[in-house]
Amino acid sequence: MKIANTVEIKRRATALGFTATGVARLERNPHAPELDRWLADGHAGTMTYLNRQAEKRKDPRRIMPGAKCAVVTLTNYFHGSANPGRQPGEKTLGDGRVLNPGLPPGVSARVAQYAWSPDYHEVLGKRLEQLATAIRELIPGSRTRCYVDAGPVPERELAQLAGLGWIGKNMMLINPEIGSFTFIGVILTDADLEPDLPFEADRCGTCRRCLDACPTQAFVGPGNLDARACISYLTIEHRGAFDATQAPQVGDWLFGCDVCQDVCPWNVSFARETLDPGFAPQLEVARPDVRALAAMNESDFQRRYDRTPFTRPGHHGMRRNAAALLDP
Repeated sequence: MKIANTVEIKRRATALGFTATGVARLERNPHAPELDRWLADGHAGTMTYLNRQAEKRKDPRRIMPGAKCAVVTLTNYFHGSANPGRQPGEKTLGDGRVLNPGLPPGVSARVAQYAWSPDYHEVLGKRLEQLATAIRELIPGSRTRCYVDAGPVPERELAQLAGLGWIGKNMMLINPEIGSFTFIGVILTDADLEPDLPFEADRCGTCRRCLDACPTQAFVGPGNLDARACISYLTIEHRGAFDATQAPQVGDWLFGCDVCQDVCPWNVSFARETLDPGFAPQLEVARPDVRALAAMNESDFQRRYDRTPFTRPGHHGMRRNAAALLDP
């Protein structure tokens, strides 16, 4: 029954729209020493919550007492051609409007692809809850807990243990069939499921395109990102104003950065545009009016960008980002 239940859970995951699903046995994170060193080096910047979560990230068995395994899902969110020369504006909506085409004279703004669509926490959260319900129905008495890029869950490490890919030199989870433009969802459960074999191979080989392409040279080395220099961190997670060094570092990125994914050969070769209606691009997010954003009051910001990834840095953070692009 264990194998049959696991197969059925994966079938239902596919029916719910997940691109790939695996099962990982919960055990101590094999990357725990690397996390300790990374935090000790101060590479987390102002993300102090990572220090508070460290013990659970190093041993996910401590997150949910009694949990035996993690059901891990990948969902493709790729929206366009992944290549080093990709410029804003390559992709259009069905009515011909151009996404991210740049702004009036001399001001262009780029937004990371994962943010183009509605807030993935909500979309995937609902799907994960449906999958968790299926687990409890198939295995009466079992308990579940869902996570979408939240809480102390080491998503990439669990995805690797679930056989869904390897962690690349850019610290992204790379699936050999679809690349790295994916959302990771996790369901912790005490259900007795058949775990998949971990993905042991490192298929990056000698390639270092992601490291060399980083606009701010934020990678200290393979698999070692100093978040304090990362554009995604600066525009999303950094709290407070930019200093004289940080403001010019963001370049033309208003929110996030895709460069280390765009240049990855696995994305160039295998990333395919998502057809998932839940992640259809939203023009006001994919092609924001930077000048309006820089002057926007908080109530207008909430009305326009509520339930989008822009709420993570919030009104003050997005105005800060916009100001950096307008006054480089």
